[in-house]
Amino acid sequence: MPRFSANLGFLWQGMPLLDQIEAAAKAGFRAIEMHWPYDTDPKAVRAACDRLGLTMLGVNTVKGDTSKGENGLGALAGREAEFQAAIDQAIAWQVAAGGTAIHAMAGMVKPADRPAATSVLVENLSIAADKAAKHGITLLLEPLSPRAAPGYFYSTLRGAGEIIARVGKPNVKIMFDVFHVGCAEGDVLTNMSNWWPHIGHVQIAAVPSRAEPDEGEINFRAIFDALDAKGYAGWVGAEYRPRGDTDAGLGWVKTLGVSLG
Repeated sequence: MPRFSANLGFLWQGMPLLDQIEAAAKAGFRAIEMHWPYDTDPKAVRAACDRLGLTMLGVNTVKGDTSKGENGLGALAGREAEFQAAIDQAIAWQVAAGGTAIHAMAGMVKPADRPAATSVLVENLSIAADKAAKHGITLLLEPLSPRAAPGYFYSTLRGAGEIIARVGKPNVKIMFDVFHVGCAEGDVLTNMSNWWPHIGHVQIAAVPSRAEPDEGEINFRAIFDALDAKGYAGWVGAEYRPRGDTDAGLGWVKTLGVSLG
């Protein structure tokens, strides 16, 4: 069975990040990932991970101006300098924290702007990938379903895969989030198999609720068996919105017959 990472963007919300890290370790997780941790000292995060025996995985680049509904900068024409600054921020934070991946957020793009945005994103990621590679960091592209992020630049694996092919850098991979794939495309196991060579990280949450993976229409035991059959050696990010108390919700681990670490 896979090993699971606690996504602290959703789990134990309302607690300071360092307390969330403590809670993840106490619950039995052996790895963590997060969304936008930039208000916390990365050296303190590294120290906590070292003390608790946790592996630090990924973070996201900043969204931009959230008051205007921005959700990433990578594909936005005229914002190239801001995107590179966001990449530089994420790399510096990850190097200090000991992390290994960055979700490079593409942003919201109107249909009429897509051709220009594609060229912008490819160029931005080409530059960013070279920067990240110097530190052994992988850039992840995550298709976001229209249900969760209407208007996001790519909502399908093919959309992200076409960008990866044009960038042509070995450290640019797909973030395969079962929730987003299930909502946007379905046929999760076939899609996983088809895109397997390009998958850099896996995340899970129930479809359609985005809650713990012990409900909904996805057979997560089949997902885990498929990962085992592929010889997947990475982590599976528990990126779900708890139905209630995070610790109480961890009953899914027993229900699905897995262990966290």
